[in-house]
Amino acid sequence: MGDQVRLLAPMAIFFVAMYFLVIRPQTTQQKKRKAMLSELKEGSKIRTIGGIYGTVEKIRDDELTVRVADNIRIRMARFSVESIINE
Repeated sequence: MGDQVRLLAPMAIFFVAMYFLVIRPQTTQQKKRKAMLSELKEGSKIRTIGGIYGTVEKIRDDELTVRVADNIRIRMARFSVESIINE
């Protein structure tokens, strides 16, 4: 019995460490990103994953229309927003 515990203890410690070092921070980051995407509204200034800055004009389900310059609008997926810019 003692030999089995000695063999399984390092594996258990490894999995606990992986949980606190990798899995837990990743799930926290995913929750923050999901909250940020749900806060998007028309008029929000955003930066996309590709580095494009713009202002949200329309939101339809998982699709946005973003104005990037005068008379230039692009349609993009909601998940392509990296951050909301607070000025």
